[in-house]
Amino acid sequence: MKAMIFAAGLGTRLKPITDTLPKALVPVGGEPLLYHVITKLKAAGYTELVINVHHFAGQIREYLATHDFGLPISISDETDELLETGGGIAHAKDLILPTGEPFLIHNVDILSNLDIAWLRSQTRPEALSTLLVSQRETSRYLLFDGEMRLVGWTNVATGEVRSPYPNLNPDHYHKLAFSGIHNVSPAIFEAFEKAGFSGRFPIMDFYIQECKNYPIYGVMARDLKLVDVGKLDTLAQAEEFLQEL
Repeated sequence: MKAMIFAAGLGTRLKPITDTLPKALVPVGGEPLLYHVITKLKAAGYTELVINVHHFAGQIREYLATHDFGLPISISDETDELLETGGGIAHAKDLILPTGEPFLIHNVDILSNLDIAWLRSQTRPEALSTLLVSQRETSRYLLFDGEMRLVGWTNVATGEVRSPYPNLNPDHYHKLAFSGIHNVSPAIFEAFEKAGFSGRFPIMDFYIQECKNYPIYGVMARDLKLVDVGKLDTLAQAEEFLQEL
């Protein structure tokens, strides 16, 4: 089984730490964020990993070269241009394929108690992607129908709605926050090409535009605990979280 870790981001919200260090190597509980995600994925049964790099890419390469995690790890190099989440997946196509089963995407700054094997079990055979979502309070939500199929996105602070379905009323749908973890069918590469997505683009732009054409589902894990280590004030929360695991 293959998984991809998004580790290319600039980590601007973690400045000044990320002025000299990539976000993936920011320490939490005595180990870099990247260590925690790799070991979690290995424990969940993943046998091959792909990691994209851009910001201080050399430091991540050196870290991986000097730490043996006991499984093959490939680097998807975005040094020349940061391709965002969707473009990052597309760029890593040759490293991810061939695979006849869904591959996991996991943001490097997400720590959770998620049972990843459970997430795999919730992946419907026809799903192009299965998104781990929660009822976390935020201003931006994904919208799901009664079957938990994605129908759009809304910003509750501004009232903006994005959906391929005309005149969609967000109040008629489940408003859920994306976790940064999703199980993705290899068919997504063909879907990117068919929809004209290439180069640099966020995966959410693709999901929202194409959710009418492809089945994209959300799942909620019972008793999910998750920390998005995206800001300086979340580092202390992350330390506490690791102690509770």
